[in-house]
Amino acid sequence: MTALWTGRLPLPRAFWQYGVFYMALANLGATVIALSALSADLPAALVVGIFLLPAPYIFVAVVGVWRSADSYDGPPHWATLARIAALVWGVFMVLL
Repeated sequence: MTALWTGRLPLPRAFWQYGVFYMALANLGATVIALSALSADLPAALVVGIFLLPAPYIFVAVVGVWRSADSYDGPPHWATLARIAALVWGVFMVLL
């Protein structure tokens, strides 16, 4: 996780593995658990808390992709697109 946060991972790995796959997996898991808690008539505050549990990871993943893009040696447009996509995907994952 430290390598992700500091941007020491290659951009493709940071983006696809941590920024897309793990972020979606964490969000899906939290959503399923939150919906289960909702159907069990648990307090709404607890349901919202469960739903927002992946938010810190999402923040770390977006920052990690952003920092990995800083050291990307390929065409600069890929680094820019990765930054934009990670930010949009992160916001989408928090709101969905």
